[in-house]
Amino acid sequence: MSREEMRARGWDELDVIIVSGDAYVDHPSFAMAILGRSLEAAGFRVGIIAQPSWSSADDFARLGRPRLFFGVSAGNMDSMINHYTANRKPRSDDAYSPGGRAGSRPDRATAVYAQRCREAFPGVPVVAGGVEASLRRIAHYDYWSDTVKPSVLVSSKADLVVFG
Repeated sequence: MSREEMRARGWDELDVIIVSGDAYVDHPSFAMAILGRSLEAAGFRVGIIAQPSWSSADDFARLGRPRLFFGVSAGNMDSMINHYTANRKPRSDDAYSPGGRAGSRPDRATAVYAQRCREAFPGVPVVAGGVEASLRRIAHYDYWSDTVKPSVLVSSKADLVVFG
């Protein structure tokens, strides 16, 4: 979604902005598309920011301040599994990025995206969800760092973690 698309729909603000580590594909195999369409069908104005640049908060601010909350997800796959093999070697492709291009999302994307949402609009609630947030909703062993990490609720500073 862009500001031009918002204007074409007669929207000056969005109720919910969904941030996803996947490219946007309006298809039932992409969870953020289903979530966005379901919220829209319920009467909410929804924008989706797909694969934002995480080096600054600029991409997270481009649709303006959401009226209700940011919904944040690493995408259809855990970002660490998306980036590394079981032998901790970097993967050369990303099935959920255009052209299979690797490197379109950060490690531990849920936490990074939530932090950038906070930078862009302090005080707006952040709801973390998806596979990555669901698997890390409580303290957990992290294979990649060989340590026990706290809940993604703590590391991301999200307001709520939803399962699924």
